[in-house]
Amino acid sequence: MAVNYEIKSQLAKLLATEDLVVENRNVETAQFNVETRVLTLPMWKRASETVYDLLVGHEVGHALYTPDDWSWEDRIPQQFVNVTEDARIEKLMKRRYPGLSKSFYKGYKEMTDNDFFEIDGQDLSKMNLADRINLYCKIGTFVDIPFSDKEMEFVEMVNESETFGDAVLAAELLYKYCKEQIDNSEKLAEAPTPDGNKGDSVDSSQQQMPKAESQDSENSEESEEKEDMTHEEMLEEAERREKGNELSKVDPLEIQTDERFNEGTKDLVGNVEGVRELGYYEIPNFDVNNYIISNEKVHQDLDSHWERELTPLEDSNGNSHVASFELADAEYKKFKKNSQREVNFLVKEFECKKSADAYARAATSRTGVLDCTKLHTYKYNEDLFKKVTTLPDGKNHGLIFLLDWSGSMADYIQDTVKQVFNLIWFCNKANIPFDLYAFTNSYHDTDRQSNNLDWKENTFWLSNDFSLLNLLSSTCKQKDFEKQMLNIWRSVFGMRNYCNYNIHPSYNLSGTPLNEAICCLHHIIPAFKKNNDLQKVQVLVLTDGEANSMPVAKKYWSAYHKKWDVGTAHVYPDMSYLRNRKTGMTYKFSGEYFKFTEVFLKDLQATFPDTNFIGIRIAANRDIYSFVRRYTMLTDKMIKGIKKEKFIAIDNSGYTTYFGLVSQSLSNDVEFDVEEGASKTKIKTAFAKNLKAKSLNKKVLSQFMDLVC
Repeated sequence: MAVNYEIKSQLAKLLATEDLVVENRNVETAQFNVETRVLTLPMWKRASETVYDLLVGHEVGHALYTPDDWSWEDRIPQQFVNVTEDARIEKLMKRRYPGLSKSFYKGYKEMTDNDFFEIDGQDLSKMNLADRINLYCKIGTFVDIPFSDKEMEFVEMVNESETFGDAVLAAELLYKYCKEQIDNSEKLAEAPTPDGNKGDSVDSSQQQMPKAESQDSENSEESEEKEDMTHEEMLEEAERREKGNELSKVDPLEIQTDERFNEGTKDLVGNVEGVRELGYYEIPNFDVNNYIISNEKVHQDLDSHWERELTPLEDSNGNSHVASFELADAEYKKFKKNSQREVNFLVKEFECKKSADAYARAATSRTGVLDCTKLHTYKYNEDLFKKVTTLPDGKNHGLIFLLDWSGSMADYIQDTVKQVFNLIWFCNKANIPFDLYAFTNSYHDTDRQSNNLDWKENTFWLSNDFSLLNLLSSTCKQKDFEKQMLNIWRSVFGMRNYCNYNIHPSYNLSGTPLNEAICCLHHIIPAFKKNNDLQKVQVLVLTDGEANSMPVAKKYWSAYHKKWDVGTAHVYPDMSYLRNRKTGMTYKFSGEYFKFTEVFLKDLQATFPDTNFIGIRIAANRDIYSFVRRYTMLTDKMIKGIKKEKFIAIDNSGYTTYFGLVSQSLSNDVEFDVEEGASKTKIKTAFAKNLKAKSLNKKVLSQFMDLVC
């Protein structure tokens, strides 16, 4: 079964109980950076769940308890410190997390059953003491490890190590003992026997045998044995001799079991060559004001552009041409007049819900002062004291709007702006602070400097053509507010209708930099909250679709400039994670392009848990069903509801609530208008259509109010 690396990363973070960053990468060995607190774990693809948990617990133990101290390096071989330190940190981890003992027990049992340390058939008593202690501390429960009384003193010393200094001291004494034992063995081997020969000399009869005769005798014996062997037995014999030759070349002070443990864990990783690396990326820390086109700048641009449009221009034939805003302005006044009912409905809903919330939180208490109006009831009423009802202060609300300014919105942009205007007028009447941003990459700002040169590697890259247009703001003076609304109306009216004027080129529709806008919210929300002294902020995103993945910043060596420069790299969603160091959360991207935005939204909700993120997805009638299928199974009941109400609310997307709206339902221009002398049937039909349009809008707006209040 495939290992869920994200879950194992969370396990490591929980075990560490600190702000630890865990990365699963295609590396052979675990690494821990004590400065950045990044624990890099290999992707043990061949390990079972049990062994994986054991290895995670082992590596977290090193991250928690092994200091960055190498003062012992010149006097003790590292393998000896590995043995004593492994025993110490595993003991401390099992003591700190009693439940982890089961993972260590099962993991080492599985390793023993699979001969992970390659000890089957070996005489363990002939291993050096360090090897046997290493086996005893890891798999001693399942294998009998022989020790002498003297050697048990070292075993107890290793088991009793509590600090890193204790482990180093135990390693040093163990190393000296093993070295002394080897030196004694070598001296004993070279010592002369009573007959004058050295201790390793052979029998005198064998010494007197001619060399050729001895060799012939050995060869004849080997040939006779080979004749009796099968092919498989001959291969096994060759492997045994080769292994014996290798062992004869091994340094007697080398700890074979430590080497096999390291090599075995590398084998669990598998081949890392040519394998694409997992990517861990973060939201960059940048000055968001470099991407925001201020409200004042937006309307300076538009005012100047309309003035130029009103300047008479002569064509090649000498005919004068002057732009006219008469049609657009008349439509705006008509729309504003017709929208007052909906705006008043929103204000009424908001005030009702606010009052209900205040009543629910009201507290009634006795004052201790007699209520003279109740004295006459003293015979049957014990409560004769005055009471006071305390109404706590309501929460200060604020709204941030993100409007999709992309080319695919061309068919819906005017009707979408109408809905936004209704909400803006509501905010204005209810004294709710707001900011309306349009995200675009068509705004041309020649004064903007490159913002990416100082970005850290592996952070998401916001290109310089991305901008947030602050179209409307509650900070605008009331006398300028109406003029700004008209500026925006003229722009969107000109996109949807044939008009006698041109739109400002920097305010044309563009691509869909939605993900970049979400990155900016990490900086916009806290600033908006602070500047307006708010307790609760709502974010409303109006779009007709999700965006594609974003590139990330990568450093590369520029041969031309002979220095490291910053460029971009493509993100492979199946091999990439979004990491947030503030919340400690890590999110895996998936292959579907629309899931990229969903991951960004989940991270945003975790960062600002008291903020509602409301999405309004505008879709054509033919696309609304495929949109719903992305998040849930489409049932007959849902289909009937969408056909009737022209919208659906989805709760399992990245948004708090994601409204899917059929684009045809956005327009509220259905008026109760009949010809003079019309029949009763026509009057009834016109009235029903008008009432239906109003009720549909009110259903959506009522659900919206439930989220906002």
